[in-house]
Parts: sequence; structure tokens; C-alpha cells
Amino acid sequence: MKRILFPVIGVLAILQSFSQQDSTKKKDSFLLLEPVEVTAVRAGEKAPFTKTNLSKKEIEKINVGQDLPFILNQTPSVIVNSDAGNGVGYTGIRIRGTDATRINVTLNGIPYNDAESQGTFFVDLPDFTSSVNTIQVQRGVGTSSNGAGAFGATINVSTNEVNKDHYAEFNNSYGSFNTWKNTIKAGTGLINDHFTADIRLSNITSDGYIDRASTDLKSFYFSTAYISDKTSLRFNVFSGKEKTYQAWNGVPESLLKTDRTYNSSGTEKPGTPYDNETDNYIQSHYQLFFNQQLSKNLSFNTAVFLTRGKGYYEEYRAEQDYASYGQPYPIYGNDTIITTDLIRRLWLDNYFYGDVFSFQYKTDKSQFILGGGWTRYDGKHYGDIIWAQNGSTGPDVRWYNLKAKKTDANIYFKQQTQLAGYWNFFYDLQFRHVQYNIDGFKDNPALVIHSAYNFFNPKVGISYNQNGWNGYLSYSRAAKEPNRDDYEANQSQQPVAEKLNDLELGFGRREKNYSWNAVLYYMGYKDQLVVTGKINDVGAYTRTNIPKSYRAGVELEGAISITKWLKASGNLSLSRNKVVDFTEYVDDYDNGGQKSYDHKSADIALSPGVIGGATISFIPVKNLEIGLLSKYVSKQYLDNTENESRKLNAYYTQDARIIYTLSKAVLKEANLFFQVNNIFNRKYEPNGYTYSYIYAGSLTTENFYFPMAGTNVMAGINIKL
Repeated sequence: MKRILFPVIGVLAILQSFSQQDSTKKKDSFLLLEPVEVTAVRAGEKAPFTKTNLSKKEIEKINVGQDLPFILNQTPSVIVNSDAGNGVGYTGIRIRGTDATRINVTLNGIPYNDAESQGTFFVDLPDFTSSVNTIQVQRGVGTSSNGAGAFGATINVSTNEVNKDHYAEFNNSYGSFNTWKNTIKAGTGLINDHFTADIRLSNITSDGYIDRASTDLKSFYFSTAYISDKTSLRFNVFSGKEKTYQAWNGVPESLLKTDRTYNSSGTEKPGTPYDNETDNYIQSHYQLFFNQQLSKNLSFNTAVFLTRGKGYYEEYRAEQDYASYGQPYPIYGNDTIITTDLIRRLWLDNYFYGDVFSFQYKTDKSQFILGGGWTRYDGKHYGDIIWAQNGSTGPDVRWYNLKAKKTDANIYFKQQTQLAGYWNFFYDLQFRHVQYNIDGFKDNPALVIHSAYNFFNPKVGISYNQNGWNGYLSYSRAAKEPNRDDYEANQSQQPVAEKLNDLELGFGRREKNYSWNAVLYYMGYKDQLVVTGKINDVGAYTRTNIPKSYRAGVELEGAISITKWLKASGNLSLSRNKVVDFTEYVDDYDNGGQKSYDHKSADIALSPGVIGGATISFIPVKNLEIGLLSKYVSKQYLDNTENESRKLNAYYTQDARIIYTLSKAVLKEANLFFQVNNIFNRKYEPNGYTYSYIYAGSLTTENFYFPMAGTNVMAGINIKL
């Protein structure tokens, strides 16, 4: 990484000197300062979709070192969680009860979701938020155009806005659990009215709240661009390196009251836990954007990209059968050794690349967008034994080596037109083709998958905007292919694609000192894939298609400026999330096989009926801001049975933040901040899982939880030059 960064810093210094010489020549505006590639995938102000926008100023205020999901914690219908318990390292997000595999994420319009698992792992991009200018969260199907279909929300992240003025920033913070965040940022501003460059270096470390849940995260971001009245060319390269001690097993219910920080990872090693039971991954992104104004009304943009990922997680495993790893049994004298303790590494080695594009045509009353994209995933899955207590056939043994390829192509056409008066009509027609080839699985290497899907995803809506009032009604349809794990079954048990019909009705009012919005929604699923406990032909638990399920609810938002020194905002989500017919499968250890239980109209797992958030900001004296942040989540069930013995309890948390701003001649700005999370030291768990089985004639349920830290603090200083 150093070989890359030092030349970049040198170039940046040279560009900075030119920027200072020509700063007096800067123009006030440029035709292509706005990132055109983002407008193609985002919902505009008058688009009939449910959305929340976060500005750069809002993001900076809450960016104290936690992962990107925690930046979104106060937006409607959002629940966040953290394996380590403090928001650093592996984190998760749910929006309207849907997990990250159903949330479409784009970075500057480029798909970010993992092609195979469909999840989003922000731990691979540490401190990426420090380079972000804006975030738009769309709830429901929304206007997602690139990447996998959105089945609960879309998160569009943009870094491509132009910083007109040169700058330098130093952000440093320290907090509980020995958590450090160090960030350096610099930018040239516009040089000769045309050139710009930005750079960021970040380092985040933490011991974590959970035992041994440590993180060591490093990243950099570099972007440079040429901008003229009709043309812009931008190149981004950013990379993250993470090493996290595994903490994804959760805490057993039996230990939750006595040992909330317990971590079972690494404990298969006799004596002290294995000290390198870690996840190790490097992910690098290369993005090249070209925007061209073809005429007064017509513009074109395209972006080619490459995402390179490689890494492994290392595990100590006790008493492993040699045959399970395709290895012969060692013979020592007259003794044949059947099992051994070993250390193994499970690798991912992949390339994800492609192109996205759009033509945008604007008139006084209409906007038309024709766009599409093509992406390809080339991945390898392989496992190495790097040590075996009782010996192996060589220093490194590779017991599986599998490949996967996935091609995704789509084309779409969007139109938004102003009708008579203050009405706007919108429609979006997308066709998407997916080809997925899997050459075997770790536990089933002979199973080869060749699947193809064709999806038609229409969206249509109408909106109204006049004198501060707004309203909209929209219908959207989405379809989504299964993920890699869903395919690991016999050919006769293969899953089918999921489908979603989403109906949204929103209305609200915005005035100078206050605003409010209300949204009614109904999301009806067909063939949704859920965990039922059923075992497939290779003995693995896999998700199963269920015929019908739905989410319906209301989302309320409001904000008010009571005085110049007192502001308040809040949101409340009330929902009903149901599986219409559900069959649960439970292992029967007494008789072998499984028993089934039918459930009618049960709650969907991890989908609370009530989610609320509130923020109150005080400015008692000049340059001093005090913020109180509240969050409430009602109870939620760990599976789809609505069983009271398998649930997460409701919780309420209260955080506080103090920001003091210093402005001096030498410094452009300096912010001192102090944040206290979970002021009342609540013991709560926002995530977990459950497992049930029949043994000795009775049903036993084992629950596992991911506890969050009690009262913890973070303090720091952000300096802008």
C-alpha cells in the first residue's frame, strides 16, 4: 500500500500548489459538477418513492468511527447490529425488517452487493463514510437500476461531488474498548477551473466489547477528475484491508446474564483460545467515469469498474476426520490415526467487473433516461490446511478448489413528466438477465449449478407538489435470484426466484420551520426464501421458498425548528410482517429424521412491529451543540414461528453528543466532540438466531444473541485547514 500512497501524496502536493495559484480564477458553477452517474439511479425530489437523503454536513456530524450502517441508525425503519458490540468491525443493517442481502447498495451508481451471497460487508471498506458526500436511502423497491433487485431498500452512496476549494482535514478520535480512529483527508479544489484531486488515509482499531472481538482496519481513497462545460472524466481508486477476530457465533442464552461478552470462537483449541481465529480480507475498487453533454438536452455517462477481493478466515478445529478433507489416514507403527486437530484457511479470491451507462434527455417538463449495465463475477473458493497436529501429506493441503461465474445484464427506460398543474407522472421499465454457474460446493463438490433468470421489473407512480404540500402513489415490482447457499441441495430441491409487489402511498408538508411526512406501504412477497429448519439432501440447513408473505405498515417523520437554539426531529414505524403459511422442521434425534409443525399467519423473523427514533438538538451558546438521540425497537422473533421463547426483547437506548466548534484565522474550523452511547447502560440484543431439536422426548430450543455494549464513549477532534 505504501508504494501506492507515497506517489499519490506527492502528486497531490504538486496539484495543491497550482490550486493556490489559480484559486482566484474559479467559476461559480459548472455544467457537469453534479455527478451525472448518480442521478441515473437516485430518486429525484418529485419521484414517487419513499426516500431519505443525508447531506455531507449531516454525515460528518455522526461519523465518529462506527461502520456505515450506524450512520443510518436514525433514519426510518432501520435497525443496526454489531458482532463486536460497539459498531466497529462486522456490522449489520435491516430496513423494514429486510436484511442486507435484500438491500441494493451502489457506490457512485456501481453495484456493491457481493454477487454470490448478495450481502454487503462494509467492514471491507473501513471509514469509507469519511469520503462520502451524500447518501440516499430508498425504502421499498425504489428506483434500483444496477445490481441485485431491492427487496426492502436501496442505499445509494456518492463520493463524486466536486470540492471546489482546496482543503485538508485531520480527524482523530478515541473511545471505549481502546477504539482509535485516525483519518487524514486533503483535496486540491478546482485547479485552472478544470482539475481536481482528493485523497484520504484511514486507520481504525478496537478491542471490541465482546471478548477478543478485535479489529484492525486500514483504508485509502483517491480520486482525480477533469471537468469542463460539457465533459468530465473521473478516476477513483479506494481500498480496505481488514483483520477482525471472529465474533459471529453469538452468546448462548444460558450465558447472557452471567457472561455477556463470551466468545466461543477459537475455543476448540485446548487451553487458551486460538489467538488467530480471524477474518482477513483486502478489497480494492477501481472506477472510471466519463460524462458528456451531447446537446442542450441530451447527456451521456458511462462507468467501467473492477472490484478485486481476496482473503480468508482462519480457524482452529479439533478432532477432525482426515477423510473429511480428502486425506489418507496417517499410520504410525501399528496405529492408524483417524482424527487430528488442525488449522485451516477458507479462501475467497474474486474479480467483479463491468460497465454501467445511461443517456439522459431533458426538456422543460420531462426527463427520459435510457440505461443499463453488464457485470461479471469470477470467483474462486478454496480451503487450505496449514497445520495438522498429527501430520498431513504436506506443509499446505488444499482440500477443495471451486469456481463460480455470474453474469448480470440489465437495460431500463425511465420517464418523468410534468402533467397539468402540479402533478408528475413516472414510470421505469427494467429487464434483467442473470446467468449463474457454480462448479461445486465445499461440502458437496459434485453438485454443479447452471441457472439462468429473466426478470421484468416495472415501476410506475404519480406525485403532487404545491405550496409545500407533496404526495405520491407508486407501484413497483422486483424479482431476485437465490444466493449461493440456497443452491446447495439436490437438483430436485433447487429454489426458485423471489418476487415482490410494492405499493407506496406518501404525503406530507414542508415549511420553513417544520416538516412532516407519512407513508403507507404494502410489500407482498411470492416465493420468499426463508429459513425453515429443513435439511437438504446433503444435510445442510437451507432457505426454502414459501408461497406468500407480506409486510404492511406506516412510517411517520417530522422535524421542527422551535427556536434558533432548539430543534427536534423524529420518526415512527408501525408495521405488520407476516408469513401466511409456514411449515417448521425440527430435528428428531430420538427417532431420526425431522418433525414438521404448521404455523398460520406468524410474524416474519427479525421484523419488529414498532421502530422509533428521535433527535433533539440544543445550541445553548454560540458554537456549542448538544444532541440527544433516542432509539426504540419492539420485540422481534428469532424465527418464523412467533414463539415467545425464541425472541429478542424490546429495547430503548439513549445517546448524547456534544460538539464545540472553534474558528480561528489559522484553522478553517476545529470541532471538538464527545459522544456517550447507551447512557442508561441498557442490556439489549438487536440480533440473534435460534435452533431447536427433539431429544429424550422433549423439544429443546437453543437461542444465541449478539449483545451490544453498555455505556461507552467516544471523543475526538476534527481539524479543517
